[in-house]
Amino acid sequence: MQTNDPATAAISVSQLNRRVKNLLEQGIGRLWVEGEISNLSRPASGHIYLSLKDDGAQVSAAWFRQRQRGPAIGFKDGDRVLAYGRVSIYEARGNYQLIIEQMEPAGEGVLKRRFDALKLKLANEGLFDQDRKQPLPGLPQRIGVITSPSGAAIRDILSVLGRRFPAIPVVIYPAAVQGDAAPGELIQALTTAISRAECDVLIMSRGGGSLEDLWAFNDERLARAIADCPLPIISAVGHEVDFTIADFVADVRAPTPSGAAEIVVPDQSEWLHRIDVLAARIARVGQRALEDRAQALDWLGRRLMANSPAATVRRQNDKLREDSGRLVAAMRQQLMQQENAVQAVAGKLLQRSPALAVQRSIARLTALQQSLGTSARRVLADTGNRIALLGRALHSVSPLATLDRGYAIVQDAASGRVLTRSRDVSAGDDVRARLAEGELIATVTKVITND
Repeated sequence: MQTNDPATAAISVSQLNRRVKNLLEQGIGRLWVEGEISNLSRPASGHIYLSLKDDGAQVSAAWFRQRQRGPAIGFKDGDRVLAYGRVSIYEARGNYQLIIEQMEPAGEGVLKRRFDALKLKLANEGLFDQDRKQPLPGLPQRIGVITSPSGAAIRDILSVLGRRFPAIPVVIYPAAVQGDAAPGELIQALTTAISRAECDVLIMSRGGGSLEDLWAFNDERLARAIADCPLPIISAVGHEVDFTIADFVADVRAPTPSGAAEIVVPDQSEWLHRIDVLAARIARVGQRALEDRAQALDWLGRRLMANSPAATVRRQNDKLREDSGRLVAAMRQQLMQQENAVQAVAGKLLQRSPALAVQRSIARLTALQQSLGTSARRVLADTGNRIALLGRALHSVSPLATLDRGYAIVQDAASGRVLTRSRDVSAGDDVRARLAEGELIATVTKVITND
Protein backbone atom coordinates (compact mmCIF):
# COMPACT_ATOMS: atom_id res chain seq x y z
CA MET A 1 0.00 0.00 0.00
CA GLN A 2 1.52 3.31 -1.18
CA THR A 3 1.51 6.16 1.35
CA ASN A 4 1.49 9.87 0.65
CA ASP A 5 3.26 10.70 3.89
CA PRO A 6 6.82 11.90 2.92
CA ALA A 7 8.20 11.00 6.34
CA THR A 8 7.00 7.42 5.97
CA ALA A 9 8.17 6.97 2.32
CA ALA A 10 11.63 8.53 2.79
CA ILE A 11 14.83 6.41 3.09
CA SER A 12 18.03 7.34 4.83
CA VAL A 13 21.14 8.60 3.03
CA SER A 14 22.95 5.38 4.00
CA GLN A 15 20.18 3.33 2.43
CA LEU A 16 20.33 5.42 -0.74
CA ASN A 17 24.10 5.03 -1.04
CA ARG A 18 23.80 1.29 -0.38
CA ARG A 19 21.22 0.94 -3.17
CA VAL A 20 23.41 2.94 -5.56
CA LYS A 21 26.41 0.78 -4.61
CA ASN A 22 24.47 -2.43 -5.36
CA LEU A 23 23.28 -1.04 -8.71
CA LEU A 24 26.81 -0.05 -9.72
CA GLU A 25 28.46 -3.31 -8.69
CA GLN A 26 25.76 -5.53 -10.21
CA GLY A 27 25.10 -3.47 -13.32
CA ILE A 28 28.63 -2.72 -14.52
CA GLY A 29 30.80 -5.53 -13.20
CA ARG A 30 34.57 -5.73 -13.62
CA LEU A 31 36.27 -3.97 -16.51
CA TRP A 32 39.54 -2.42 -17.74
CA VAL A 33 39.95 1.36 -17.59
CA GLU A 34 42.78 3.26 -19.28
CA GLY A 35 43.85 6.66 -17.99
CA GLU A 36 46.57 8.86 -16.52
CA ILE A 37 47.39 8.76 -12.80
CA SER A 38 46.92 11.96 -10.77
CA ASN A 39 46.55 12.82 -7.06
CA LEU A 40 48.34 9.59 -6.08
CA SER A 41 48.78 9.11 -2.34
CA ARG A 42 50.27 6.31 -0.24
CA PRO A 43 49.15 6.51 3.41
CA ALA A 44 50.77 4.44 6.15
CA SER A 45 48.07 1.77 5.76
CA GLY A 46 49.73 0.61 2.53
CA HIS A 47 46.62 1.30 0.42
CA ILE A 48 47.00 3.48 -2.69
CA TYR A 49 44.49 6.20 -3.57
CA LEU A 50 44.54 8.00 -6.91
CA SER A 51 42.53 9.49 -9.73
CA LEU A 52 42.42 8.25 -13.31
CA LYS A 53 41.85 10.97 -15.88
CA ASP A 54 41.76 11.63 -19.59
CA ASP A 55 41.17 14.81 -21.58
CA GLY A 56 37.50 14.99 -20.62
CA ALA A 57 36.96 13.45 -17.18
CA GLN A 58 38.44 11.78 -14.14
CA VAL A 59 37.40 9.11 -11.63
CA SER A 60 38.59 8.33 -8.11
CA ALA A 61 40.18 4.95 -7.51
CA ALA A 62 41.44 2.86 -4.59
CA TRP A 63 43.99 0.04 -4.75
CA PHE A 64 43.97 -1.84 -1.47
CA ARG A 65 47.20 -3.35 -0.15
CA GLN A 66 46.06 -6.99 -0.26
CA ARG A 67 45.29 -6.64 -3.99
CA GLN A 68 48.65 -5.12 -4.92
CA ARG A 69 50.89 -7.39 -6.97
CA GLY A 70 54.13 -6.64 -8.75
CA PRO A 71 55.93 -3.26 -8.79
CA ALA A 72 53.11 -1.16 -7.36
CA ILE A 73 55.63 1.19 -5.72
CA GLY A 74 56.85 2.31 -9.16
CA PHE A 75 53.64 4.04 -10.27
CA LYS A 76 53.55 7.83 -10.00
CA ASP A 77 51.54 10.84 -11.14
CA GLY A 78 51.55 11.19 -14.91
CA ASP A 79 51.90 7.47 -15.65
CA ARG A 80 49.44 6.13 -18.19
CA VAL A 81 48.07 2.82 -16.95
CA LEU A 82 45.48 0.11 -17.49
CA ALA A 83 43.46 -0.56 -14.31
CA TYR A 84 41.23 -3.61 -13.88
CA GLY A 85 38.55 -3.63 -11.18
CA ARG A 86 34.94 -3.04 -10.24
CA VAL A 87 32.94 0.15 -9.91
CA SER A 88 31.62 0.85 -6.41
CA ILE A 89 30.70 3.71 -4.11
CA TYR A 90 32.24 4.88 -0.83
CA GLU A 91 29.04 4.97 1.23
CA ALA A 92 30.34 7.30 3.93
CA ARG A 93 30.79 10.15 1.45
CA GLY A 94 28.70 9.02 -1.49
CA ASN A 95 31.71 9.14 -3.85
CA TYR A 96 31.71 6.69 -6.73
CA GLN A 97 35.10 5.11 -7.35
CA LEU A 98 36.96 2.29 -9.10
CA ILE A 99 38.19 -0.48 -6.79
CA ILE A 100 41.39 -1.62 -8.53
CA GLU A 101 42.34 -5.29 -8.48
CA GLN A 102 45.17 -5.15 -11.03
CA MET A 103 47.13 -2.33 -12.68
CA GLU A 104 49.83 -2.34 -15.36
CA PRO A 105 51.52 0.20 -17.66
CA ALA A 106 49.25 1.05 -20.57
CA GLY A 107 51.93 0.54 -23.20
CA GLU A 108 52.53 -3.11 -22.29
CA GLY A 109 48.84 -3.79 -22.22
CA VAL A 110 48.41 -2.34 -25.73
CA LEU A 111 51.26 -4.49 -27.01
CA LYS A 112 49.72 -7.57 -25.40
CA ARG A 113 46.42 -6.91 -27.16
CA ARG A 114 48.21 -6.38 -30.48
CA PHE A 115 50.10 -9.64 -29.89
CA ASP A 116 46.89 -11.59 -29.20
CA ALA A 117 45.13 -10.10 -32.23
CA LEU A 118 47.98 -10.96 -34.61
CA LYS A 119 48.31 -14.44 -33.12
CA LEU A 120 44.60 -15.11 -33.69
CA LYS A 121 44.77 -13.74 -37.24
CA LEU A 122 47.74 -15.87 -38.30
CA ALA A 123 46.35 -18.95 -36.55
CA ASN A 124 43.08 -18.59 -38.50
CA GLU A 125 45.13 -18.40 -41.72
CA GLY A 126 46.80 -21.71 -40.84
CA LEU A 127 50.35 -20.37 -40.40
CA PHE A 128 50.71 -22.27 -37.12
CA ASP A 129 49.39 -25.61 -38.44
CA GLN A 130 51.58 -28.60 -37.64
CA ASP A 131 51.36 -30.01 -41.17
CA ARG A 132 53.22 -26.92 -42.44
CA LYS A 133 56.20 -27.60 -40.18
CA GLN A 134 59.38 -28.92 -41.80
CA PRO A 135 61.48 -31.61 -40.10
CA LEU A 136 65.01 -30.76 -39.00
CA PRO A 137 67.92 -32.56 -40.69
CA GLY A 138 69.38 -35.38 -38.61
CA LEU A 139 72.95 -34.18 -39.23
CA PRO A 140 73.09 -30.72 -40.85
CA GLN A 141 75.97 -29.97 -43.20
CA ARG A 142 76.01 -26.27 -42.29
CA ILE A 143 74.01 -24.23 -39.74
CA GLY A 144 72.89 -20.63 -40.27
CA VAL A 145 72.27 -18.30 -37.30
CA ILE A 146 70.28 -15.07 -37.72
CA THR A 147 71.00 -12.84 -34.72
CA SER A 148 73.07 -9.95 -33.44
CA PRO A 149 76.78 -10.84 -33.79
CA SER A 150 77.55 -9.04 -30.52
CA GLY A 151 74.77 -10.47 -28.35
CA ALA A 152 74.90 -13.15 -25.69
CA ALA A 153 72.70 -15.46 -27.79
CA ILE A 154 75.36 -16.13 -30.45
CA ARG A 155 77.96 -16.84 -27.76
CA ASP A 156 75.67 -19.39 -26.12
CA ILE A 157 74.86 -21.06 -29.44
CA LEU A 158 78.49 -21.32 -30.55
CA SER A 159 79.52 -22.64 -27.13
CA VAL A 160 76.97 -25.46 -27.20
CA LEU A 161 77.66 -26.32 -30.86
CA GLY A 162 81.39 -26.47 -30.15
CA ARG A 163 80.76 -28.85 -27.29
CA ARG A 164 78.24 -31.14 -29.01
CA PHE A 165 79.47 -31.31 -32.63
CA PRO A 166 82.33 -28.91 -33.47
CA ALA A 167 82.85 -30.33 -36.98
CA ILE A 168 79.69 -28.67 -38.37
CA PRO A 169 80.41 -25.16 -39.78
CA VAL A 170 78.25 -22.20 -38.71
CA VAL A 171 77.31 -19.16 -40.84
CA ILE A 172 76.18 -16.00 -38.99
CA TYR A 173 73.72 -13.68 -40.75
CA PRO A 174 73.93 -10.46 -38.67
CA ALA A 175 70.79 -8.46 -37.93
CA ALA A 176 69.47 -6.10 -35.27
CA VAL A 177 67.20 -7.92 -32.80
CA GLN A 178 65.64 -4.91 -31.07
CA GLY A 179 64.24 -1.57 -32.18
CA ASP A 180 62.21 -0.24 -35.10
CA ALA A 181 64.77 -1.35 -37.71
CA ALA A 182 65.04 -4.89 -36.37
CA PRO A 183 62.14 -6.54 -38.33
CA GLY A 184 63.49 -5.27 -41.65
CA GLU A 185 67.03 -6.42 -40.88
CA LEU A 186 65.79 -9.84 -39.74
CA ILE A 187 63.79 -10.26 -42.97
CA GLN A 188 66.81 -9.16 -45.04
CA ALA A 189 69.08 -11.65 -43.22
CA LEU A 190 66.53 -14.41 -43.82
CA THR A 191 66.32 -13.49 -47.52
CA THR A 192 70.12 -13.58 -47.79
CA ALA A 193 70.29 -17.02 -46.17
CA ILE A 194 67.66 -18.37 -48.59
CA SER A 195 69.29 -16.88 -51.69
CA ARG A 196 72.79 -18.11 -50.80
CA ALA A 197 71.47 -21.63 -50.11
CA GLU A 198 74.58 -22.56 -48.14
CA CYS A 199 72.82 -23.91 -45.02
CA ASP A 200 70.28 -26.66 -44.55
CA VAL A 201 68.83 -25.33 -41.26
CA LEU A 202 68.50 -21.84 -39.70
CA ILE A 203 68.32 -20.58 -36.11
CA MET A 204 66.69 -17.17 -35.48
CA SER A 205 67.62 -16.06 -31.98
CA ARG A 206 68.13 -13.36 -29.36
CA GLY A 207 68.42 -13.20 -25.57
CA GLY A 208 65.68 -12.45 -23.10
CA GLY A 209 63.99 -9.13 -22.41
CA SER A 210 60.68 -7.39 -21.87
CA LEU A 211 57.74 -7.56 -24.26
CA GLU A 212 58.95 -4.32 -25.85
CA ASP A 213 62.49 -5.72 -26.24
CA LEU A 214 61.18 -8.81 -28.05
CA TRP A 215 58.59 -6.95 -30.13
CA ALA A 216 60.62 -7.19 -33.38
CA PHE A 217 59.83 -10.93 -33.41
CA ASN A 218 56.08 -10.17 -33.29
CA ASP A 219 56.17 -8.38 -36.66
CA GLU A 220 53.61 -9.70 -39.17
CA ARG A 221 55.98 -9.30 -42.15
CA LEU A 222 58.65 -11.33 -40.38
CA ALA A 223 56.11 -14.02 -39.47
CA ARG A 224 55.06 -14.41 -43.09
CA ALA A 225 58.69 -14.48 -44.25
CA ILE A 226 59.40 -17.31 -41.79
CA ALA A 227 56.30 -19.20 -42.95
CA ASP A 228 57.43 -18.92 -46.62
CA CYS A 229 61.04 -19.96 -45.92
CA PRO A 230 62.00 -23.19 -47.76
CA LEU A 231 64.59 -24.02 -45.09
CA PRO A 232 63.61 -25.41 -41.66
CA ILE A 233 63.83 -22.67 -39.00
CA ILE A 234 64.29 -22.93 -35.23
CA SER A 235 63.00 -19.93 -33.26
CA ALA A 236 64.97 -19.33 -30.04
CA VAL A 237 63.85 -15.94 -28.72
CA GLY A 238 64.19 -14.93 -25.07
CA HIS A 239 63.86 -17.22 -22.10
CA GLU A 240 61.70 -20.31 -21.67
CA VAL A 241 58.69 -18.26 -20.48
CA ASP A 242 58.89 -15.81 -23.41
CA PHE A 243 56.70 -16.45 -26.45
CA THR A 244 56.67 -14.51 -29.74
CA ILE A 245 54.80 -14.84 -33.02
CA ALA A 246 58.04 -16.14 -34.55
CA ASP A 247 57.92 -19.07 -32.11
CA PHE A 248 54.49 -20.14 -33.34
CA VAL A 249 55.18 -19.83 -37.08
CA ALA A 250 58.68 -21.39 -37.03
CA ASP A 251 59.14 -25.09 -37.68
CA VAL A 252 60.57 -25.68 -34.18
CA ARG A 253 60.50 -23.49 -31.06
CA ALA A 254 63.48 -23.73 -28.67
CA PRO A 255 63.12 -22.44 -25.09
CA THR A 256 66.51 -20.64 -25.19
CA PRO A 257 69.36 -20.02 -27.67
CA SER A 258 71.36 -22.77 -25.94
CA GLY A 259 68.35 -25.06 -26.30
CA ALA A 260 68.31 -24.41 -30.07
CA ALA A 261 71.94 -25.52 -30.32
CA GLU A 262 71.07 -28.66 -28.35
CA ILE A 263 68.22 -29.44 -30.78
CA VAL A 264 69.92 -28.72 -34.11
CA VAL A 265 72.89 -31.13 -33.81
CA PRO A 266 73.36 -34.57 -32.28
CA ASP A 267 75.94 -35.32 -29.62
CA GLN A 268 79.16 -36.43 -31.32
CA SER A 269 79.86 -38.93 -28.54
CA GLU A 270 76.55 -40.63 -29.33
CA TRP A 271 77.49 -40.80 -33.03
CA LEU A 272 80.89 -42.28 -32.23
CA HIS A 273 79.14 -44.86 -30.07
CA ARG A 274 76.80 -45.68 -32.96
CA ILE A 275 79.78 -46.13 -35.29
CA ASP A 276 81.37 -48.52 -32.79
CA VAL A 277 78.11 -50.46 -32.57
CA LEU A 278 77.87 -50.66 -36.39
CA ALA A 279 81.49 -51.82 -36.65
CA ALA A 280 80.83 -54.56 -34.11
CA ARG A 281 77.67 -55.56 -35.99
CA ILE A 282 79.61 -55.80 -39.28
CA ALA A 283 82.21 -58.01 -37.59
CA ARG A 284 79.48 -60.31 -36.24
CA VAL A 285 77.82 -60.55 -39.67
CA GLY A 286 81.18 -61.44 -41.26
CA GLN A 287 81.85 -64.10 -38.66
CA ARG A 288 78.42 -65.62 -39.16
CA ALA A 289 78.95 -65.67 -42.94
CA LEU A 290 82.25 -67.52 -42.49
CA GLU A 291 80.62 -70.04 -40.17
CA ASP A 292 77.78 -70.58 -42.65
CA ARG A 293 80.24 -71.21 -45.49
CA ALA A 294 82.23 -73.67 -43.36
CA GLN A 295 79.07 -75.54 -42.41
CA ALA A 296 78.02 -75.76 -46.06
CA LEU A 297 81.45 -77.11 -46.98
CA ASP A 298 81.18 -79.77 -44.27
CA TRP A 299 77.74 -80.78 -45.52
CA LEU A 300 79.01 -81.08 -49.08
CA GLY A 301 81.86 -83.22 -47.80
CA ARG A 302 79.52 -85.57 -45.95
CA ARG A 303 77.26 -85.75 -48.96
CA LEU A 304 80.23 -86.56 -51.14
CA MET A 305 81.28 -89.34 -48.79
CA ALA A 306 77.72 -90.74 -48.69
CA ASN A 307 77.71 -90.99 -52.49
CA SER A 308 81.20 -92.53 -52.64
CA PRO A 309 81.73 -95.08 -55.51
CA ALA A 310 83.26 -97.43 -52.92
CA ALA A 311 79.83 -98.94 -52.24
CA THR A 312 79.34 -99.66 -55.89
CA VAL A 313 82.78 -101.15 -56.01
CA ARG A 314 81.90 -103.45 -53.13
CA ARG A 315 78.65 -104.58 -54.82
CA GLN A 316 80.45 -105.29 -58.06
CA ASN A 317 83.60 -106.63 -56.44
CA ASP A 318 83.14 -110.18 -57.72
CA LYS A 319 82.30 -109.06 -61.24
CA LEU A 320 84.95 -106.37 -61.53
CA ARG A 321 87.74 -107.90 -59.53
CA GLU A 322 90.07 -107.88 -62.49
CA ASP A 323 89.39 -104.22 -63.10
CA SER A 324 89.70 -103.10 -59.46
CA GLY A 325 93.20 -101.80 -59.84
CA ARG A 326 92.33 -99.53 -62.76
CA LEU A 327 89.12 -98.39 -61.05
CA VAL A 328 90.92 -97.48 -57.82
CA ALA A 329 93.48 -95.49 -59.80
CA ALA A 330 90.72 -93.67 -61.66
CA MET A 331 88.92 -92.86 -58.39
CA ARG A 332 92.09 -91.52 -56.82
CA GLN A 333 92.66 -89.25 -59.79
CA GLN A 334 89.07 -88.03 -59.64
CA LEU A 335 89.29 -87.33 -55.89
CA MET A 336 92.49 -85.37 -56.40
CA GLN A 337 90.82 -83.20 -59.02
CA GLN A 338 87.85 -82.56 -56.72
CA GLU A 339 90.19 -81.67 -53.87
CA ASN A 340 91.96 -79.16 -56.08
CA ALA A 341 88.60 -77.69 -57.08
CA VAL A 342 87.52 -77.41 -53.43
CA GLN A 343 90.79 -75.70 -52.55
CA ALA A 344 90.26 -73.26 -55.42
CA VAL A 345 86.73 -72.47 -54.20
CA ALA A 346 88.02 -72.05 -50.64
CA GLY A 347 90.66 -69.60 -51.89
CA LYS A 348 88.01 -67.54 -53.68
CA LEU A 349 85.83 -67.55 -50.56
CA LEU A 350 88.79 -66.37 -48.49
CA GLN A 351 89.44 -63.49 -50.90
CA ARG A 352 85.79 -62.42 -50.59
CA SER A 353 85.71 -62.80 -46.81
CA PRO A 354 83.79 -60.03 -44.94
CA ALA A 355 86.68 -59.97 -42.44
CA LEU A 356 88.83 -58.19 -45.03
CA ALA A 357 86.04 -55.65 -45.65
CA VAL A 358 85.78 -55.11 -41.87
CA GLN A 359 89.53 -54.46 -41.63
CA ARG A 360 89.31 -51.92 -44.46
CA SER A 361 86.34 -50.24 -42.76
CA ILE A 362 88.25 -50.04 -39.46
CA ALA A 363 91.23 -48.45 -41.22
CA ARG A 364 88.94 -45.92 -42.89
CA LEU A 365 87.20 -45.20 -39.55
CA THR A 366 90.60 -44.51 -37.93
CA ALA A 367 91.48 -42.06 -40.71
CA LEU A 368 88.10 -40.32 -40.37
CA GLN A 369 88.54 -40.01 -36.58
CA GLN A 370 91.96 -38.39 -37.07
CA SER A 371 90.48 -36.01 -39.68
CA LEU A 372 87.59 -35.19 -37.32
CA GLY A 373 90.01 -34.31 -34.51
CA THR A 374 92.05 -32.06 -36.82
CA SER A 375 88.89 -30.29 -38.06
CA ALA A 376 87.60 -29.84 -34.49
CA ARG A 377 90.86 -28.25 -33.33
CA ARG A 378 90.85 -25.92 -36.34
CA VAL A 379 87.22 -24.85 -35.74
CA LEU A 380 87.90 -24.28 -32.02
CA ALA A 381 90.94 -22.14 -32.87
CA ASP A 382 88.95 -20.09 -35.40
CA THR A 383 86.11 -19.67 -32.93
CA GLY A 384 88.52 -18.54 -30.19
CA ASN A 385 90.05 -15.93 -32.48
CA ARG A 386 86.60 -14.71 -33.48
CA ILE A 387 85.43 -14.44 -29.87
CA ALA A 388 88.57 -12.51 -28.94
CA LEU A 389 87.98 -10.10 -31.84
CA LEU A 390 84.32 -9.65 -30.84
CA GLY A 391 85.41 -9.06 -27.22
CA ARG A 392 87.75 -6.23 -28.26
CA ALA A 393 85.01 -4.74 -30.46
CA LEU A 394 82.50 -4.97 -27.59
CA HIS A 395 84.92 -3.25 -25.19
CA SER A 396 85.46 -0.41 -27.65
CA VAL A 397 81.73 0.47 -27.55
CA SER A 398 81.23 -0.29 -23.86
CA PRO A 399 79.46 2.42 -21.86
CA LEU A 400 82.13 1.94 -19.16
CA ALA A 401 84.79 3.10 -21.63
CA THR A 402 82.69 6.23 -22.23
CA LEU A 403 82.59 6.84 -18.45
CA ASP A 404 86.40 6.80 -18.34
CA ARG A 405 86.41 9.82 -20.67
CA GLY A 406 84.52 11.96 -18.14
CA TYR A 407 80.93 11.20 -19.05
CA ALA A 408 78.25 10.04 -16.60
CA ILE A 409 75.01 8.03 -16.73
CA VAL A 410 72.19 9.91 -14.97
CA GLN A 411 69.16 7.99 -13.66
CA ASP A 412 65.99 8.88 -11.81
CA ALA A 413 66.78 7.96 -8.20
CA ALA A 414 63.30 6.58 -7.54
CA SER A 415 62.60 4.51 -10.68
CA GLY A 416 66.12 3.86 -11.98
CA ARG A 417 65.10 5.12 -15.43
CA VAL A 418 67.99 6.53 -17.50
CA LEU A 419 67.49 10.27 -18.14
CA THR A 420 68.16 11.56 -21.67
CA ARG A 421 66.14 14.83 -21.60
CA SER A 422 66.04 17.59 -19.05
CA ARG A 423 62.24 17.72 -19.24
CA ASP A 424 62.05 14.21 -17.75
CA VAL A 425 62.78 15.64 -14.25
CA SER A 426 61.61 18.55 -12.17
CA ALA A 427 63.32 20.78 -9.64
CA GLY A 428 63.56 18.97 -6.34
CA ASP A 429 63.79 15.47 -7.86
CA ASP A 430 66.60 13.19 -6.74
CA VAL A 431 68.92 11.83 -9.42
CA ARG A 432 71.74 9.26 -9.37
CA ALA A 433 74.88 9.92 -11.48
CA ARG A 434 77.14 6.97 -12.21
CA LEU A 435 80.79 7.95 -12.86
CA ALA A 436 83.76 5.89 -14.00
CA GLU A 437 84.44 5.29 -10.29
CA GLY A 438 81.52 5.47 -7.85
CA GLU A 439 78.16 7.22 -7.97
CA LEU A 440 76.63 10.56 -6.86
CA ILE A 441 73.18 11.23 -5.42
CA ALA A 442 72.04 14.77 -6.22
CA THR A 443 68.94 16.96 -6.04
CA VAL A 444 67.88 18.98 -9.10
CA THR A 445 67.74 22.67 -8.27
CA LYS A 446 66.98 23.95 -11.75
CA VAL A 447 65.87 22.48 -15.10
CA ILE A 448 67.09 24.04 -18.35
CA THR A 449 65.55 22.83 -21.62
CA ASN A 450 66.69 23.31 -25.21
CA ASP A 451 63.37 24.86 -26.36
